[in-house]
Amino acid sequence: MVLLIAIVAIAALVWFGRHRIHFNWAVFGEQLRLADWRRILLALGCIYAGYLIRSIRWALLMRHSRKVTALSLLGTQVMGFTAVALIGRVADLVRPYLVAKKTGQVLSAQIAVYVVERLFDAGSMALIACSVILLAPPTALPHAEIVRKAGVWGLAVTLAGAAFLVVVRLAGGWVARTMGGVFGLVSKTVGQAVESKIHAFHTGLDTIRSFSDFAMATTLSLAMWLLITVAYLETMQAFVASPELAAITPAKAVLMMVFSGAASSIQLPVLGWFSQIGLVEEAIRHFFAVSPEASLGCAATLLLVTFLGIVPVGLVWARFDHVSLTGVARESEHAAEKELGHLREETGSR
Repeated sequence: MVLLIAIVAIAALVWFGRHRIHFNWAVFGEQLRLADWRRILLALGCIYAGYLIRSIRWALLMRHSRKVTALSLLGTQVMGFTAVALIGRVADLVRPYLVAKKTGQVLSAQIAVYVVERLFDAGSMALIACSVILLAPPTALPHAEIVRKAGVWGLAVTLAGAAFLVVVRLAGGWVARTMGGVFGLVSKTVGQAVESKIHAFHTGLDTIRSFSDFAMATTLSLAMWLLITVAYLETMQAFVASPELAAITPAKAVLMMVFSGAASSIQLPVLGWFSQIGLVEEAIRHFFAVSPEASLGCAATLLLVTFLGIVPVGLVWARFDHVSLTGVARESEHAAEKELGHLREETGSR
């Protein structure tokens, strides 16, 4: 089935390219041939280093419940992101599920770590993106006024989110009851669901027990997202046959990183690869006045480097660990539903 979807998607991409105005497949091939693949390999190395940091950060976040060595969870990260790349966002819970199985911890605790990890990801990416965009000269950005306003709002939302985290960490029970009561005025079921999720969120924040924990997790997160930023910059500048891409600035690369992240938020199995390539290609072409051939080559390479580059490693790792990625995706979803059901029952009985 996956193979059939891939064939249909590739055929659709070819048809799309053949019927584009002024699109030349020979020029497209030339753009790829002339690309500086040393820079692309460097970008891939940055992405791989990011997975090492993810393993270290996860071990840090769970150290109060179970101490594990820094890189012992690397396989769970690699296989988890491989599952997301191949199966879609429904496989997001594969990582906490594999960590729970590997360490003998309950799944709910690892889901809590996963939630905190994603919050650090969002905050770090937003902080880097907003800082670079706001500090960049207006001439360095397309539609500078709109982009800078978005940067200001993004920074404000990030700070507001950080304040909310502090409140939940210090008074999670009160926040859960209050929010549950507010939403319960609309629907008792919705109110219980909101309360249970905030309780789970508060449990996750228990992984941060000191300023030292917060500082280390923040430092690791910022380091990882700086590596990802470098990967975007190196990949885009690798297209030396396109003057616009070869001279791309860090601010523009960050803008592209944010756009790519938004485009990948809804990831379908295989078919989502091509929709993401199409969206990113349109953005590169319109934002930076890049030719269709260079923008398509750059968009496809960005997807390969930042998202699909881990797939071969993940498949090999899963083979050696005797893990079925589709199997653990189903198991993690069922296990998470069961855990959430228990949590709702506990919330309702209070």
